Formats: sequence, structure tokens, C-alpha cells
Amino acid sequence: MTQNTLFSKEELARYNRHIIIPGFGMEAQEKLKKSSVLVVGAGGLGSPVLLYLAAAGVGHIGIVDCDVVDDSNLHRQVLFGIEEVGIPKTEAAKKRLLSLNPHITITVYNTQLTSQNAMEIIGGYDVVADGTDNFPTRYLVNDACVLLNKPNVYASIFQFEGQVSVFNQVNEQGVRGPNYRDLFPTPPDPGAVPNCSEAGVLGVLPGIIGSLQALEVIKVITNVGDSLSGRFFTFDALSFESRTFNISKNPANPVNGENPTIKELIDYEQFCGVKAIEKPLKEVSPIDLQDWQEQGLDFQIIDVREADEYDYVNIGTELIPLSTISVLGGTIDRNTRVVVMCKSGMRSAKAIRILEDKYGFNNLYNLEGGIINYINELELDLPTY
Repeated sequence: MTQNTLFSKEELARYNRHIIIPGFGMEAQEKLKKSSVLVVGAGGLGSPVLLYLAAAGVGHIGIVDCDVVDDSNLHRQVLFGIEEVGIPKTEAAKKRLLSLNPHITITVYNTQLTSQNAMEIIGGYDVVADGTDNFPTRYLVNDACVLLNKPNVYASIFQFEGQVSVFNQVNEQGVRGPNYRDLFPTPPDPGAVPNCSEAGVLGVLPGIIGSLQALEVIKVITNVGDSLSGRFFTFDALSFESRTFNISKNPANPVNGENPTIKELIDYEQFCGVKAIEKPLKEVSPIDLQDWQEQGLDFQIIDVREADEYDYVNIGTELIPLSTISVLGGTIDRNTRVVVMCKSGMRSAKAIRILEDKYGFNNLYNLEGGIINYINELELDLPTY
């Protein structure tokens, strides 16, 4: 019998349940050992992806994230514990993954992935797993993967819904599959689709979708089974219904269509409208708002969160959800200062733009950082989320 020199005795014992699967076996396990995967985002999706890829024996895992662990992460980001709060996610993740599997290599990038560093970082890996929650980074990851000929295993979550696909993978016939831009040529309007911190997400959902994402990464690496290349999987946790749609290539794809116009990475914040030039918003800090209250100044506070959020925690303000602001905006006082607030300041900024454009308001102030910042800055004994 020929002795396998790629794996130690301990690794062979660890991966035994993989190796004995018919159709997987030692060959697939060796592919995992020799592979490298870059996981972009160590949050809700990144947690299960990283845990299962590390446990499966992917030889080299890279982690890109510039955030630190927060209490509000822990209901869904099972990679972390309370003792990691305040620690960079990349460092906390590396420690946890090496405790799970010391036979792998972890490289961390405690930075934001940008058009300046994406080609260099992504270029060093075989496969990319995109677990981000914002459109500029999704388009950045997609375009970099297309330009570098790297498969991109994509997933996203929103409240009770999840999506998974495999983009830019080459099949056995040498044909490269569709990519994110074939499905979504252009991003939605800024603020039209809130991220998890704004819209919320059921804690178990990223575990479900992230596990499916990890499965697709393993299938791409090992070439075992049929990946989701050319298909788009959706899951509704409330109805427990799933659907899979076929994706075709778009000849007008600007990165690799018939007449590509994007041959290098672009400014993705500008492309997604994040840096659109607009009249600056007037803002008020929690401390200044408290001063207004103490001075007895006349002002109105409008909360544009959803009713469930308002019922969970509020500071006695008037509720007009963002979805109704264009209809009910005419009821807002024009003759006094009006402070508009939400959870973090994003939806309230959008509400102010709507009110200024439709009704011509000039007396609106955005509460900096929303109710979360208000509670934290003033050290109020109120719950955050």
C-alpha cells in the first residue's frame, strides 16, 4: 500500500468521514488541502462559511474584514463569543478557526476591500466566497473575479430570505459561467435595499445560507456534484420554500460581454451612487439634541423606523415609517426644527431627501448615528439592537 504523504496521521483521522464517502474520497480531500479560499466578510454569512471550510480542511483561508465584533453581531455571527466584543473580526476569526483545525493556514486582511487592493488580494486565491452586505463591494468582488478568472461563490441574506449562486466558474467543457452582472447589470438606487443592520435578519438564516455557500465552495474546489453555476437559488425561511432559477449570459455585460467597457476596477461607491453629490444634510448630535431639550427649545422629532422597531425601543417620538413618509410628510411641522431619526442615520437621511425634494422642507435635521448612537452617547438604560 502506498502511504499518503500529504496528510499527517492526525489529519487522516480528522477527515476520515470525508474520505470514506464514495465519489468524494481521498482525491477530493487532497484538492481541499491544496486549495485556497478568500472569504470576503466575516459576519453572518462569513461565520458558517469560515467554520465549515476550516473544518473541511481547506488548506489556506484568507479573511477580509475591517470591522470589530459588536454585541449586536452575536445573535447570528456564531464564530464569535462575548469575550471577542471589541476585537477585530479577522483576528478573532483566525484564533477560533485555528482552534478548530490547526492543520490549515489562515491569512487575515484587517482592511476594507477596495479597487486599490482587490486585484492583489483576490489574485492570491483559487476561489472567492462573497459574504458582504453592500452593493459596492459585491460589484467590486464580481468584477475582480471576472478580470482574474476566479470563481465567485455568492450569497446574500435579507430578513427572512436568502440567495446563493456560483458566478464565473469554468465548466468541464472550458466554458465560463455567468457572473453577478449578468443577473444584476446595475445596482438599485442608493438606500433602496437596506443592509442587515437597518432591516434586520433572522439569526438562524445566515447559518442556513452560509452553510449552503460553504457547500458550493467545496463543490467548486473538488468538482464533486453540480454547482449552482448558471443557477440562482432562493430560500424563504417563513414559508420554507425554495426556488432555483436559471441564469444566462448577458451579451451587454460591461465586464465580459460582447463589447466590454470595464477592463479595470472602477470607483464602485460612485457606480452605486454612494458618493452622489447632494446638498449636505443638516445634522444634530445626541448631545446637542439633549441641549435643545434642556433649553426648552421648540422642535419635533420624527422616527422613520418600522413599527416593530419602535415598539422595541423608542424615546417617545412620533412614528412615521420611511415607507409612508412621502404620503404623510405633509403633516410635519414646517415652522419649527424637525429632527428625523432612525436606527443608525441612513433611513432618516433618505427620508429627509424625500421630504426636501417633494415638499420643499428646509427645517429638517438628521440625528447623527440614529437612536443607537443616542442611547450610547447619553448612556441611557435602554436596549439596543
